[in-house]
Amino acid sequence: MMNIMEINGYQAIVQYDPEIEMFRGEFIDLNGGADFYAQDIDNLHKEGEISLQVFLDMCREDGVEPC
Repeated sequence: MMNIMEINGYQAIVQYDPEIEMFRGEFIDLNGGADFYAQDIDNLHKEGEISLQVFLDMCREDGVEPC
């Protein structure tokens, strides 16, 4: 079973990494990698929004479609 989080219309797979004791999210269906980490779900969502915005800004600057 995969845990999916939706952030601003984009989906991310969420897993817990016991080695670093943090949650990790990774956006799917993007043309590049955009991941994010936090110790709780509320902050994971906030970090995901930041990561996604940085990724989308870079795509816009490079003239590349994000998906």
